[in-house]
Amino acid sequence: MYERGYIVNELLKGGKDYIASFYAALKYRELFKTIETYCMFIGYQKSGKTLTASLLDAHPNMLFADELGTLKYVYAGFTQKQIYALLLENSRAFTKTGRKDEADAFVVPNQWQGRFRKLSLIGDNHGEAAVLRLRARPWLLGRLRNIMKVKIKVIHVVRNPYDNISAMLKRRNLTLAEKGNYYFSLCETVTNIRQQLNPDELFEFRYESLIAEPERILKELCFFLGVDAREDYIKDCVATIFKSHRKPRYDAIWGSESITTVKEKMSRFSFLKGYSYTD
Repeated sequence: MYERGYIVNELLKGGKDYIASFYAALKYRELFKTIETYCMFIGYQKSGKTLTASLLDAHPNMLFADELGTLKYVYAGFTQKQIYALLLENSRAFTKTGRKDEADAFVVPNQWQGRFRKLSLIGDNHGEAAVLRLRARPWLLGRLRNIMKVKIKVIHVVRNPYDNISAMLKRRNLTLAEKGNYYFSLCETVTNIRQQLNPDELFEFRYESLIAEPERILKELCFFLGVDAREDYIKDCVATIFKSHRKPRYDAIWGSESITTVKEKMSRFSFLKGYSYTD
């Protein structure tokens, strides 16, 4: 019921944006002529996607909205340029707020967040909602391709499931077991989405790797997305990343049975291989 209600509510809100985005599309149409790629995230709450998208948004040739929910507009029949306009305005608005996600702020000084020099890529970081929508309507990925008419790139950020599930507990009043079941249901849908993508359309990495080796991951992301890994851009991004990642698993009460259950479920997914409660 939660997933159905969430999608219906988002669709209703999306209907209010049609007229505004129509005129915004006309206003910004010259800016959008250079866009070659649309990028979306798939994944989970509290996995590191907001940090990643904010770092990418700091690039002079890329712009990322914060959880706009592009697929709801695809479903509602918005045009390519209407969606671009909504993404642009969302990125600018999020930057004005200080790019804050709960207690964290993801600002990269001296770079291009909320603006750009030449826009070649535009995207949205609404990972969990994208997974829910594609679970309910798998054909939306095909419609996205038809509407965008540019290259499609997908980013999947993975985090240690014990940390990811524990961090998710702070949102909504669910038990550890219920959150675990929900998390792995998302993993199942992510597996199905991955099968619909070409190898050059998907980039997967671990949140822990971004924290430990930010320069390497950012350069690989730039290569995947087809933009230059500018030295000043990489340097400023790396300087904003905290040196060690938090481990929310230690803030939750994990019994031995719960730890074992998650370990068993992790084994079903290749992208979770190697994670453990103690690493």
